[in-house]
Amino acid sequence: SFYYGTFPAGFLWGVGSSAYQTEGAWDKDGKGLSIWDVFTHRKGKVLRNETGDSACDGYYKVKDDIQLLKELKVNHYLLSISWPRIMPTGIKAEQLNEKGIQFYNDTINSLLENNITPIVSLYHWDLPQVLQEKYGGWQNISMINYFNDYANLCFEKFGDRVKHWITFSNPWAVAEQGYETGEHAPGLKLGGCGAYKAAHHIIKTHAKVWHSYNNTWRREQRGMVGISLTSGWGEPVDPHSQTDRDAAERYIQFHLGWFANPIYRGDYPEVMKNYVGRKSAQQGLGTSRLPTFSVQEKTYIKGTSDFLGIGHFTTRYVLQKNFPFLQVSSYHTDHDLAELVDPNWPAPGPKWLYSVPWGFRRLLNFIKTQYGNPLIYVTENGVSETMQCSQLCDEWRIQYLKGYINEILKALNDGVNVKGYTAWSLLDKFEWNKGFSERFGLYHIDFKNKDKPRYPKASVDYYKKIISANGFPNPREVESWQRKAMDTCSATHQHLAADSLITHMEMVTEIVLPTVFTLCILISIVLLIFYLRNHS
Repeated sequence: SFYYGTFPAGFLWGVGSSAYQTEGAWDKDGKGLSIWDVFTHRKGKVLRNETGDSACDGYYKVKDDIQLLKELKVNHYLLSISWPRIMPTGIKAEQLNEKGIQFYNDTINSLLENNITPIVSLYHWDLPQVLQEKYGGWQNISMINYFNDYANLCFEKFGDRVKHWITFSNPWAVAEQGYETGEHAPGLKLGGCGAYKAAHHIIKTHAKVWHSYNNTWRREQRGMVGISLTSGWGEPVDPHSQTDRDAAERYIQFHLGWFANPIYRGDYPEVMKNYVGRKSAQQGLGTSRLPTFSVQEKTYIKGTSDFLGIGHFTTRYVLQKNFPFLQVSSYHTDHDLAELVDPNWPAPGPKWLYSVPWGFRRLLNFIKTQYGNPLIYVTENGVSETMQCSQLCDEWRIQYLKGYINEILKALNDGVNVKGYTAWSLLDKFEWNKGFSERFGLYHIDFKNKDKPRYPKASVDYYKKIISANGFPNPREVESWQRKAMDTCSATHQHLAADSLITHMEMVTEIVLPTVFTLCILISIVLLIFYLRNHS
């Protein structure tokens, strides 16, 4: 049932995006190559071979995009820093890029001038390519010190103004899709071991950066350092079946617990250690494919988060499924479970993203119980559409935001310590191996237009209403929001249609007319040659 009420005073509302997905300018002003620059330039890695070379042209449109943030009346903006933009090779001793540093200085200053708090992620997947080539990226323990140098440079250059730092955004995807399935950059398929090894180094790196901040910068800068973990919720198919309940627990522990448990409790979840250890033994391996932390490392890692960032999109039903003994090991067969969806769940966009709001409250309560009710910021929550035609009247996104935000309100009443919400995302943008086919933005971008203009979807108007009311005050008011939002989007849609027609005409003018003119000249030359031959 829907719960009417408002959020506590001081609750933070925001939107987010990431560097590679929006900035573009992939080789401009001294920026080094990232693994995503290289990965997207290989044919067949991304849908329709699209790249983030220009993305949303965010590098050139900071002022425009801050205007959008002001329009939304958000308290904060979650952005990420591109490591190779400020440190082209990823190695501090080799080279710093002052133009890149200036870009982020200017962005942070502009946000603050407009009363928008920057929440900054140090890593949203764009590892410098040099570190991948030289050392194998997150497979190599040397990343810990290189990343710590980079983090300290960011604290030095921006920490006087940035008070909320995220070390890693969704490290599960970095490890599993970058080093296990190879769907994401760097595209390695190191089955059964690669993801665990990458995650192990990421967790140790996170802890090192937290300690660096704590020892060197905290007293002077008075900021916070956390991590952003993305996880779905796993609900047992049969809540009365112990095997299904255990399988659902494993689903959460192999996603969220993989990273959260070491940070909040000092080690990997017991169920992960047991399952991966047993499967490794069955394969005749002397040691588990899941690495181990020493006693000193456990102590060093435990407690290294001032807040927990949570990304959440969807839910799955989970049941026990025994995978037969396989010589080829895999993260996906290690946890002995199968995932199902209810065909009645709305799926407005891609087939992985079903709208199941009640799962969010359960996930937040799980975090409260498991990790001692930490301070939580929701860092990513949103829904995409896959329609090829421009769709500004995004009623399904309104329903999604309404449902999921309402579950946070219920979780607050359960005593969960949530302090802020970040809608994902500000703009339609480059969606990794899906290219531009999935659109998460509150603002539509016409990527065919060289100026990449932004147009508000209906969800902009609706989210603004939630922010200004600080929640859902009463049924009559909340119901009127959607009607007004849909009325506004109809007018914007006409504006977009007119602009698209102009863009099309400009393309005709720029391409077709010169071509026709050239053909006319060629035909005239051919006719002249014929004429001269006949008269000679």
